[in-house]
Amino acid sequence: MISYPPPSPSSYVPEPPFLSKVDRAVENLSFAEAVETKVIAITGQHWRLLAVAVLLVSVPVFVQAPLVRSLPFISLLATLGWWALSNRLSAQPKTQVWGDLLLGFTWTWLAGSLYWGWFRWEPYFHLPLESIGLPFAVWGISRNHSKIGHFFYLGSLLGTAITDIYFYLVDLIPHWRSLMLVDEELARPIFHAAIAQVQTPWGIGWASVLIISLLSFSLLPLRSSKLHWWVFGGAVLSTILVDGLFWVAACLA
Repeated sequence: MISYPPPSPSSYVPEPPFLSKVDRAVENLSFAEAVETKVIAITGQHWRLLAVAVLLVSVPVFVQAPLVRSLPFISLLATLGWWALSNRLSAQPKTQVWGDLLLGFTWTWLAGSLYWGWFRWEPYFHLPLESIGLPFAVWGISRNHSKIGHFFYLGSLLGTAITDIYFYLVDLIPHWRSLMLVDEELARPIFHAAIAQVQTPWGIGWASVLIISLLSFSLLPLRSSKLHWWVFGGAVLSTILVDGLFWVAACLA
């Protein structure tokens, strides 16, 4: 039997942290055991964050939009209120996650206030203004700071970008601009013209690509047990719901 001398203090390797042990253990599990472990890892908080992320993407559409059209300065000032509430919640351990999420929502609210309040007549300004928080999100994620909120913002921004790209490809930008310039009673013919353009083979084909892309970006992150990925997926998933509601509203008009 061969014996080895004990390792010298200089060659001592510290024991891996607890999470590394868990990862190694999961690798040795059978498929069924791994699935069971994954289910256990997904807690109620994951589902709550997913649901709130979906809700928060919808808030600017159904609450902020009417406010910003009539009272844009009030909507812009409300950004400070969201930011203050985010900081207050983040300061408490029990509500830190929700304050983190609210920080990402604050960026979307700010962008919506600026665009829909003063620049809604120019569609090409939409995506640049929606990206106003992108440098801060990248900076925060690179430093592992407020990842839940920043991933929520990135998911919302990605959904917006995919939808805007569809508008460019199907040439709906002129209809967008016209809707922002006319009164509500004159909007019906514009809606009908936009729907007719969407219902062409070109429009239907790109709509399929849009839906598949959004579903992929919303469902694939849910394979992770990380909370920030679930928030990201919920924000993208909400884009499908909002776009679908807009489509129904346009058809009813």
